[in-house]
Formats: sequence, structure tokens, C-alpha cells
Amino acid sequence: MFLLKKIIAQSLAPTSVCLEVMIAGVILLLFTRRQRTGKYVITLGIGVFALLSYPAVSKMLVRPLEHRYQPLFLSITPDTTNDTAALAAQWIVVLGGGHVTDPKIPVTSQLTSASLARTIEAIRLHRRIPGSKLIVSGGKGFDIHAVAETMANTAHALGVRLEDIVLESESQDTADEAQLIKPIVGNDAFILVTSAIHMPRSMALFEKLGMRPIPAPADYAAPGRQALSPDDFFPSPYRLSDSHSALHEYLGIVWSWLRRQI
Repeated sequence: MFLLKKIIAQSLAPTSVCLEVMIAGVILLLFTRRQRTGKYVITLGIGVFALLSYPAVSKMLVRPLEHRYQPLFLSITPDTTNDTAALAAQWIVVLGGGHVTDPKIPVTSQLTSASLARTIEAIRLHRRIPGSKLIVSGGKGFDIHAVAETMANTAHALGVRLEDIVLESESQDTADEAQLIKPIVGNDAFILVTSAIHMPRSMALFEKLGMRPIPAPADYAAPGRQALSPDDFFPSPYRLSDSHSALHEYLGIVWSWLRRQI
């Protein structure tokens, strides 16, 4: 089921869909008499691919997800309800976002940028809350080691004591993470750290189980710029990646809703 879900998700990813549409157009041009239809189909594929690569379009897709929850600053004088609740929390849950095991490179480089940003944010919060415990979460996926293990090693390398780290290394997706973390935290409120774009789906999955997560979004893909730059007017593979991530989240929300997980 896990493998099938990954294959379906990749086949429905925007870059895959655009490529599939363009291939269909090429087939129409080369092997049928529907030349005009083939040209329209290829143009459609190229057009959507180009649009998703522009900053304005990617930000339009990303920002409704990223700005659903406010960041958790944990100021010295708590000025929000979330700050007050978070300072009393003893659990900081950080969700895995991918990794590649390679002993030849530093452990921090074995995490994807998403996993590394989440881990660093969790460490920041851990240092602000005396006595708190880090729960690092995420299974093996298609690797030989669980992402939770690599995140734990990274946290330890950055100064977190091993006795303050709890591993959840069996989950295959976010729904699994919620199910497996629930017995660890019980009825306690806890801080939930994940990428800002992933936070709405994560919060919904945890809250559906009656849990009490306090959102602490990290790894922002579309932070507000203070000034325009030439990059804002040209297509970019980074913006295409952001569009890909946003559409993946929207698809994941629909999938979770259909399965009554949220």
C-alpha cells in the first residue's frame, strides 16, 4: 500500500503530469492525424510547466498553506496563547522530511533540507524549554535506516543529550506518525514541528485523534520578501519545486479527507 501510494503520488505530481501531457501530444503528432490536437496538447503541457515555475504562481499555491499557522517564537515574555502553552509543554515532536544514509558525508548533510530545517527549529525550541524531550519521527521509507535515527544523530551532534531524545522510527507517513506518537505523549499538549507547508495536514491528522498539538512551523518555502529582485520575474526550478510541494499537500489533504483521517 505504501509503495502504491508513493507511485500514485509521483504520477500525479505536476512535473510528471506536464511531461505525460507533452508525451501524449508528441504521440498525437507522430502517430495520428490529429496534428492540431497534438499541438494544443503539447502547448498545454509546456504552458502549465512554465506557469508553475514562476514565483507569483508558486507563492499563490504555497502561502495559503504556510500562513495557516503562526510561527512559535517563544519570546522571553510570552505574548500569545501559543507561547504560554508551549513553554509548559514537555514534548517537542519533529516530523521527518526525508534523508539519504551515506556514512561518507556529515550527518547534517544526510538529511534533506526540510528535515534539517525542522530538526534545527526543534532544537531551538528544546533549548528554550528546560526539561523538554525531543520526539524525532519517521521510518525507513526506501532507505536502510530510519529518518528518525538520522535526525536524532544530528540533534545529538548539535548538542542535544541522548537522554532527551525519543525515537519513533516505524512510521511510513504522517498518518502513521500521529498514530504512533499518541501513546508516547498521551493526553499531554505538545509542540509539533514540521515544514510550514505541511503543517495544515499534520495538525488535522493529529487533532483527529484527539491530540493537542501546538503548531511550530519551520522550513518556509515562500517567506515575505522585503524588496523585489530579478528572481521574482523569471521562472525557476526552485519555484517549480515549491509548486510541486504545495500541490502534493493539497492532494494529501484530499486523500486524507477521503480516508476520513481528517
